[in-house]
Amino acid sequence: MSNIDYAVHDDVAHVRLNRPDKHNGLTLDMIEDLARAADRAAEDRSLRAVVLSGEGPSFCSGLDFASVGPQRGRIMRALLPKRSSAANTFQACAWAWRTVPVPVIAVVHGHCYGAGLQIALGADFRFAAPDADLSILEAKWGLIPDMSLSASIAQLTGIDVAKRLTMTGEVFGADQGLAWGLVSSVGDDPMAAATELIDAIKTRSPDAVAASKALFENTWYNGSRLSFPVEQALQVRLLRGKNSAIARKAGIARTVPEFVEREL
Repeated sequence: MSNIDYAVHDDVAHVRLNRPDKHNGLTLDMIEDLARAADRAAEDRSLRAVVLSGEGPSFCSGLDFASVGPQRGRIMRALLPKRSSAANTFQACAWAWRTVPVPVIAVVHGHCYGAGLQIALGADFRFAAPDADLSILEAKWGLIPDMSLSASIAQLTGIDVAKRLTMTGEVFGADQGLAWGLVSSVGDDPMAAATELIDAIKTRSPDAVAASKALFENTWYNGSRLSFPVEQALQVRLLRGKNSAIARKAGIARTVPEFVEREL
C-alpha cells in the first residue's frame, strides 16, 4: 500500500498513515488504500479491533491539494458512488470503518484537519493526545466536508456545533473536542488508552461485539418501529452461535471464556 501501513499484532490490525514529512497529507493513492484497508479488516474474522494512527508529528493534516489537484480526471472518477452504501471513494476511506465488525479506534495527535478529521470521525472511538488540534478545514478552501462527515458528526454533537465548525473552519483543541462529543478521551498516552479498551473488549464474545456495533450502525437514525426488528434479528443470530454458548457456560461456571473465531 502507498504510505498506508497495515500490520496485525495480537489480533489487532494497526493501520498507520505513513507520510510524516507531509503531516500525513492524503494523496489519492492513500485514500484508495484506506478504503481497501477497511475492506481487508472487514473480511478478517480473526481480528478483535483496528487502530488507526499517523506516523510523525500529526495524525493527518487533510487532503494534499498539491498532489491531488492536478489529477482532475481521477478526482471525478473517485466522486462517483461505487458501493452499496452509496459512498464514493472519498467517503469510503472514512465511512467504510463503520462496516468493519470490530471496534475501530483512531489515535489522534498533532494536526487532525479536514479529511483527517473525517477519517477519525469514521472510527468508533477517538483517543486524542493533549497536543491534538482539529478542524473542518474545508471552509478555508470554499468547500464543504464531503468524506462522510455529514453522517458521522450527526451522531456525535449538536447541529449548531456542526454548522459552526463547517462554516468557520476554526481550529479547536482536544479538550474542546471532548466537550463537543467529537473526541472520546484525552490523555498523555492515547495509544495505551486504546490498548486498555481493546483488552477489555477482548474478554467479550467477538460475535456479541460485532452485533453491538451492527445494532447501532443500523438503528441510530431510526425510531422504535425500525430498530426493534434489528435487535430481534441480531439476538437470534447470537443465541444460535457458538460464542454465545461459550459466554453463557463460562458465566455460569465463573471461568474465563475461550472464544472461537467470530461468526458474524
